[in-house]
Amino acid sequence: MSEFNTNKSELLQIADAVAREKLIEPKLVIEAMEDSLAKAAKSKYGSEYDIQAKINLKTGELSMNRCRTVVDNVENHFVEINLKDADIIKPGIQIGEVILDPLPPLDFGRIAAQSAKQTIVQKVREAERSRQYEEFKDRIGQIINGQVKRIEYGNVIVDVGRGEAILRRDQLINRETFRNGDRVRAYIKDVKSEVRGPQIFLSRTAPEFLAELFKMEVPEIYDGIIEIKTVARDPGSRAKIGVLTTDNSIDPVGACVGMRGSRVQAVVNELQGEKIDIIPWNDDAPTFLVNALQPAEVSKVVLDEDSKRIEVVVPDDQLSLAIGRRGQNVRLASQLTEFDIDIMTEAEESDRRQAEFSERSKLFMDNLNVDEMVAQLLVAEGFSTLEEVAYVEKSEVENIEGFDISTAEELQARAHECIEENNNKALKKAKELGVDDTLINFEGINPEMIQVLAEDGIKNLEEFAKCADWEIAGGYTLVEGKRVKDEGILEKFDIGIKEARNLIMKARLQMGWISSEDYESEFSDAE
Repeated sequence: MSEFNTNKSELLQIADAVAREKLIEPKLVIEAMEDSLAKAAKSKYGSEYDIQAKINLKTGELSMNRCRTVVDNVENHFVEINLKDADIIKPGIQIGEVILDPLPPLDFGRIAAQSAKQTIVQKVREAERSRQYEEFKDRIGQIINGQVKRIEYGNVIVDVGRGEAILRRDQLINRETFRNGDRVRAYIKDVKSEVRGPQIFLSRTAPEFLAELFKMEVPEIYDGIIEIKTVARDPGSRAKIGVLTTDNSIDPVGACVGMRGSRVQAVVNELQGEKIDIIPWNDDAPTFLVNALQPAEVSKVVLDEDSKRIEVVVPDDQLSLAIGRRGQNVRLASQLTEFDIDIMTEAEESDRRQAEFSERSKLFMDNLNVDEMVAQLLVAEGFSTLEEVAYVEKSEVENIEGFDISTAEELQARAHECIEENNNKALKKAKELGVDDTLINFEGINPEMIQVLAEDGIKNLEEFAKCADWEIAGGYTLVEGKRVKDEGILEKFDIGIKEARNLIMKARLQMGWISSEDYESEFSDAE
């Protein structure tokens, strides 16, 4: 007796049992059975034939048919039949329809039966994988509980009930170890559908894991009354989170800390003692940064929005506290605010200011042919470049203590003369380097800038238009997890990233590479 000689209802019973065990639809198991039985029949009749197996979902009765498509000219008689012959079998049939020839019941051999079983197993496994992927792909961003199944090369394989997930070694908190059978809680970071089945990737180091833990511990966050705006972590060591509430009657920091610290302590315990600073969020970046650098005191904050930098001045005795152990405090504050942070002491800032004062004073003494006192008066009033002296309203120079109208006129005339002389020298040098008129006549860059561009190999408007904004204004590149400074070609002229982007887009517009609409759209986005 063949392995497939079962009674009619037994096929349905088997399908139902497999479906329950694998948590998939019985219909999928039936389809797998049909495919496997058709495959077994092909091994009996020949693989050239197109054989269809069908199981009646009500009775469990199995029927098998040879399928042939009706065509004008038969090229493959195994799977095709001409209209004349098909019309004899089934009068009125049309081109393109399929004619079914019933096959007699088969007594499958052992090899065919084994092959069919393998097909069923494969199809059921595919259906099971598909079910797992569909289930877990919608759970990305959630916390899941599981049990450690095994450890592979430092990676933790976690049984999550209806599948396995992987907690990679780099997603584990420092010094954290697990053994088989341990319970583990983690964040579902990603789910990918791969050939060997769905890959569920977990993390315990992701900033989102900390945020989700707080959501579980703090009802106000779960209800949306308190919002976690940003998170920065040094996993297992320290973290900072910025919180905001729309309800003025609630203290967001106090709510997250909980009675006697119970709420935050529950999160700390889950994260292997990771210390957590809870900081009130503020839309004003400098204010938020001052909060983020706690417990250090901040004397002064200077914000440069264009380059996303913040300069922080702290008392001399607060420097090490502001920077933190191995730079941890300032690094987390930088991640939290998304600004680069330069920290200096009050003494360092004073030294720098004095150096800048002396440098600017010398600039005016050398170029305006004035004595030290006049130069220092200009610097003290906030003038830092020759252009500022030359192009401000005359009254702003005249109103400096000790100056009069004639002094103001003379200083501005000298500034104009010096700028023109410098421009002529720069333009001559640029032309010697081979700069053409497309760059010289481009509005927005002065002769000194043109000279610097030429010295860097940019000698026409097309070459300038090919530049990236960060190449012109400067920026930062991430190298092995560390931010490395990229010097901008025109950075010394105080050109910010937005101004650089506008100049480049204007050059591309002039070259005809983009439309006016593209330029307006890009520029409005940059603004």
